[in-house]
Amino acid sequence: MTLKHKLLTFLILSLFIGSGAASAQEAKSDDLAASAALVSEFEVNGLKVILKRRPGSPTVAGGVFVRGGARNINEKNAGIEALTLAAAIEAGKNFPRQTVRRELAGMGSEIGAGSNNDYSAISLGTTRDNFDRFWNIFSDVVLNPAFAEADINRVREQMLTGLRERSTLPEGALETLDARAIYAGHPYANDVNGTVATIGAITANDIRAYHKKIMETSRLLLVVVGDIDHEALRSKVAATFGKLPRGSYKEAAYPPLDFSKGTLDTIQRSLPTNYIKGSFAAPPPGTKDYYAMRVAISILQTLVYQTVRQQLQLSYAPDAEMDSFAANTASISVSTTDPNKAVAVMREQIKLLQENTLRPDVIDQISSFFLTRHYIGQETSGAQAGEIAQYELIGGGWRNAFLFMNGVRSVRPEDIRDVSNKYMKNLRFAYVGNTASIQRPVFLD
Repeated sequence: MTLKHKLLTFLILSLFIGSGAASAQEAKSDDLAASAALVSEFEVNGLKVILKRRPGSPTVAGGVFVRGGARNINEKNAGIEALTLAAAIEAGKNFPRQTVRRELAGMGSEIGAGSNNDYSAISLGTTRDNFDRFWNIFSDVVLNPAFAEADINRVREQMLTGLRERSTLPEGALETLDARAIYAGHPYANDVNGTVATIGAITANDIRAYHKKIMETSRLLLVVVGDIDHEALRSKVAATFGKLPRGSYKEAAYPPLDFSKGTLDTIQRSLPTNYIKGSFAAPPPGTKDYYAMRVAISILQTLVYQTVRQQLQLSYAPDAEMDSFAANTASISVSTTDPNKAVAVMREQIKLLQENTLRPDVIDQISSFFLTRHYIGQETSGAQAGEIAQYELIGGGWRNAFLFMNGVRSVRPEDIRDVSNKYMKNLRFAYVGNTASIQRPVFLD
């Protein structure tokens, strides 16, 4: 075993041995088939509905998901979907804003809206006892929003404030710079959250027209998780969303992102520390490499934390993470006063994974810990609804959500090495800080 291999094994085992994760993994695995069996699906006038029964659960969660994401917008109307959905949930034609707020507060319920690169959603969360009353409010604000000028302007100002604040923070500038580089020429280049210019230019008439455009059953997906009767839900959907026009929306696959070569994009700012992010390609959910890459990123995260923070004290919070988009990426990131050394050390950790094959027991420990964290995050009805929707929309179908555990457990040591070599290359760096100190070969070798 090489010195590097010994170091790698020591670093990983020092963190994960004794975690007690394996028993939790086995317990969750026993419930896997039973959980999948609780899921049913049906269609109402072209609208696909997925219901996961949680017998005895006091809560109900889920949402209406709008397919398309960044493909639905362009550089002139970027953010219109996010603004439309956020304004819609303020009030419906049958439930004024104050009534909505009072009713939701009294029921301990909530309605939210959000968008990402691949889809948008209006989320729901309520109690089983209040579901019938809640459904009346939810369906009204989604299908018949009032779109009062005051509501639109208030939501617009909230979004504009967030966008302005993001641009002033170094973390926000870093994310914007990173996205501009890796998404150039790609549909993701149109920010689903919009810009100050695009959000400011969208009118109330634009919003009403856009809402009418996306309210077609072929564009929508409804996911519900809770102790809800299948036929009762079907009846509610038929009486509300089932009356929408079907439309003819067809999804198209996203083109791959360009990671054919490494790049370095910079912004000069006088800051106490430098902010750096290096992005690289990653497999999307539902694909064979996804499981091995998730485990590999978890290992890489441990390595950069151990070396950059604990051993060398170059940064308080170095990180490695992986997104879950249809055109996917992973990254390393760090804020540091010594950017060259920090990046060099982080790249060394990638090479460790590329040049060595880990022992199977190390993989078992990592997988157990990783799965425990994952399933703790899936304990709520809302988290389960989001996972089911994600796999249905971009991960090859909702059933793949229940293959995740077995996929991770099947990862072999050589799979970690292979995905590290396949994806962790040609890093595209974004850098905000003192650009005069940059040694470019460290970033671009």
